Amino acid sequence: MPIEILRKFFRLKSAAGILLLLAAIAAIVVENSFLSDSYSKLLHSSISFKISNFAIDKDLHHWINDGLMAIFFLLVGLEIKRELIQGHLSTRQQFSLPAVAAIGGITVPAIIYISLNFGNDVTTNGWAIPTATDIAFALGVVTLLGDRVPISLKVTLVAIAIIDDLMAIIIIATFYTSDVSIYYLLLAAVATSVLFLLNKKQINKLSPYVILGILLWMFVLKSGIHASLAGVLLAQFIPLNSKDSSSHSPLQNLEHSIAPWVNFSILPIFAFANAGVSFSGMKLNLLWDPVTLGIILGLFFGKQIGVMLFTYVGSLLKVCKLPSDISWAQYYGLSLVTGIGFTMSLFIGSLAFTDPEYQTSVRLGVLIASLLAGILGYLTLRITTKSS
Repeated sequence: MPIEILRKFFRLKSAAGILLLLAAIAAIVVENSFLSDSYSKLLHSSISFKISNFAIDKDLHHWINDGLMAIFFLLVGLEIKRELIQGHLSTRQQFSLPAVAAIGGITVPAIIYISLNFGNDVTTNGWAIPTATDIAFALGVVTLLGDRVPISLKVTLVAIAIIDDLMAIIIIATFYTSDVSIYYLLLAAVATSVLFLLNKKQINKLSPYVILGILLWMFVLKSGIHASLAGVLLAQFIPLNSKDSSSHSPLQNLEHSIAPWVNFSILPIFAFANAGVSFSGMKLNLLWDPVTLGIILGLFFGKQIGVMLFTYVGSLLKVCKLPSDISWAQYYGLSLVTGIGFTMSLFIGSLAFTDPEYQTSVRLGVLIASLLAGILGYLTLRITTKSS
């Protein structure tokens, strides 16, 4: 009986979002219990990997953020490639609405955050934290409404989140890269060149790509560029079409293989490792801290203002338009849901700040804003859509 219940749960479209929420709650509970020290020791336990003179020595927290999240970004990269070539972003008309919305959803939150932290070079570094949308959580909220929500609205939300992730990848590569090692960067370039040749020769076996992808990840990690970007880079060389028309697409095979692991293992593990906020000694004035406030206002207000404003102006200028079966009220509900930053915002926050003091502000701001956006987004969509 319990096994059958689990099977039914994992078949739910909102299962990934529910697991993420449970993992975040578990992290907060553990961080504020007698297990707090054990939780901290676990995350800071050292794990080393060495081959001859090549060594990687990181604590568990970094292995999760630099290693497991590279697989998450591989999945994101595969989704972006598929959608751009033959999916919901493959034509100018399909691409224009989510692109305009995503640009607005990044620009306005960044402006709000920077305006609250202007003049402080340290805290300003977190400007990208409120620009992200968590696709798993956002889609989880929408799927809770079932068939009440038009398919086109779900597709639009996914497209906005995918473009948002693409922009987040560019931001991470541009603004959150440490000192670069030319030697390892050249090795990464060699691995990339071999991947290009494999793709050019239409090699459909996934094993050579996976082996080279692991090498690419190690070289990128040692180069100083954030290792998660290796996942996105690898995705661009996985063939979308097979030489043999009777065979399945290598890209889709890989995407379907890793998606359950990412949604039901990697993202919950990341949430558990990064969402732990300690309330010990926390004062109410932490809510007015520029970092916390910048994230809350940026994610909750900035996202909805940016998405709605840019889309409305875009529609006036005939750059984009809403699908015929989506009302502006429903679209507003969607704009609220894009304010659920969670995984991506926490991830960018871990890159922007290393000081534990700022990490507390980041986690608190992200959790409050994401909770507000999720609840109000759900209620707005429920009110503005009719039950079928």
